[in-house]
Amino acid sequence: MQFIDLGAQRERIRDRLKAAIDHVVEDGRYILGPQVAEFEKKLAAYVGTKHVVACANGTDALLLPLFAAGIGPGDAVFVPSFTFAATAEVVALAKAEPVFVDVDPVTYNIDIASLEAAIAMIKKEGRLKPKAIIPVDLFGLAADYDAIMAIANREGLLVIEDAAQSMGGSLDGKMCGAFGHVGSTSFYPAKPLGCYGDGGAMFTNDDEMADKLRSFAFHGKGETQYDNIRVGINSRLDTLQAAILIEKLAILEDEMVARQVVANRYAEGLGDIVTAARNLDGSRSAWAQYAIETPKRDGLKAHLSEKGIPSVIYYVKPLHTQVAYRDYPRTPTGLAVSEDLPKRILCLPMHPYLSEADQDRIIETIRNYIGSNSAQAAAE
Repeated sequence: MQFIDLGAQRERIRDRLKAAIDHVVEDGRYILGPQVAEFEKKLAAYVGTKHVVACANGTDALLLPLFAAGIGPGDAVFVPSFTFAATAEVVALAKAEPVFVDVDPVTYNIDIASLEAAIAMIKKEGRLKPKAIIPVDLFGLAADYDAIMAIANREGLLVIEDAAQSMGGSLDGKMCGAFGHVGSTSFYPAKPLGCYGDGGAMFTNDDEMADKLRSFAFHGKGETQYDNIRVGINSRLDTLQAAILIEKLAILEDEMVARQVVANRYAEGLGDIVTAARNLDGSRSAWAQYAIETPKRDGLKAHLSEKGIPSVIYYVKPLHTQVAYRDYPRTPTGLAVSEDLPKRILCLPMHPYLSEADQDRIIETIRNYIGSNSAQAAAE
């Protein structure tokens, strides 16, 4: 059983992938070939933004907007602590400071009250200037952008949506990637929309921002790559990866429907014995991961492994406790949820090609383990 089954997807579109890859190889335009612009256009239409700027990976997709906005030393960027390191890493790389904010216990996304407290603290201290918020659509579920944008507009903050896990997700009919001033995503192979290597993209409706992003991603170029008007980096999506992503984008909506079927089956089969993930009103998760919570997590994970069922703990430690980030500022109201979740959370196999038989085996195995442990505890 696979935690994420990329092989099944590959079999589905094998002929189309082979033709797309062969075409790039035969054409020979491996860097910024026509497939890159084609993919950008198709992804912009899917997400509903004016511009898509492809880049080399999801980390660059978060870093480049910071460069484009001129964020650097003396600036504060507010980020959730319960997420992958890249969200905070880019802030430190830009020489600004990440300020860690707690997450909501239901959505796992940035907690609005915690964010407000962190902004007030930074303003009162006066050492740093609040400049941006990077909300994360964790596990595929959109953050509370109505509340986040209201705060950003009031405080004059840039919002960079970290949509690395949420391509295909939506909130109130708006696609993930289209929220905030800039959206950023990753095409790491395990993502809902993934390539066969590294890749990323940025989304914006701002013409000037799009121009700056393209410039910073291509050595700070002006009219040509030999006209350097900024200090940039080399961050381009390979033509081969763009060709692959065109084919994968074509089936993304089908896969979103299939992921939701899997998520519904998990929720129905497990919702009475563990805390099981569900969509919120108006939202469609991309279901990059499917999370459950139980105080019996460690024993359950070991039991699943014994039965040949893979599972993953996202995330083992919150960022504010990591060696690299423990000295950065954090919200004054504490990070209790971010610290508690790593003790309880477990992610189960989730992909569009998970069979009902395999999923039923997962559900039955979890139910048997939780049930037997509950019975034993009651007897004692």
